[in-house]
Amino acid sequence: MTKKEIVKAISEELGLTQLKTKEIVQRTFDSIIDTLVEDGRIELRNFGVFEVKKRAARKARNPRTGGQVEVPAKFVVTFKPGKEMEAKVREMELAEERRLAGIPETTASSPASPPPSQPFQSPAPPPQSWQPPTFPSSDSPSGY
Repeated sequence: MTKKEIVKAISEELGLTQLKTKEIVQRTFDSIIDTLVEDGRIELRNFGVFEVKKRAARKARNPRTGGQVEVPAKFVVTFKPGKEMEAKVREMELAEERRLAGIPETTASSPASPPPSQPFQSPAPPPQSWQPPTFPSSDSPSGY
């Protein structure tokens, strides 16, 4: 999805002009960038955390020549998604796995919880009949 598509979707949903919506979206992005430059971190609840981190200098390999190349230290922006985003992406992943396995989607139950018709059952305890092995004593005639 592009910024233009975001602007169009928001303007249609809120009944604003695309020009005004574009200005709002751009100012939001500019504010995020300015905050990262000034503070190095911005946390957007239910969305995620953008953070500026310094990547150390390192030696890399040029894949074409095979020779070593010095890569200087630099600042990079990292993003850690929030819990809500992680959960929605996980749901998407599980739905894809079910689709590939040919399992029909269910809308009533969450993929993280068992279906209501099958209550959760804890696994059976391990058998208690196991005994540690015994070893012959040093005075046995086995020849050890």
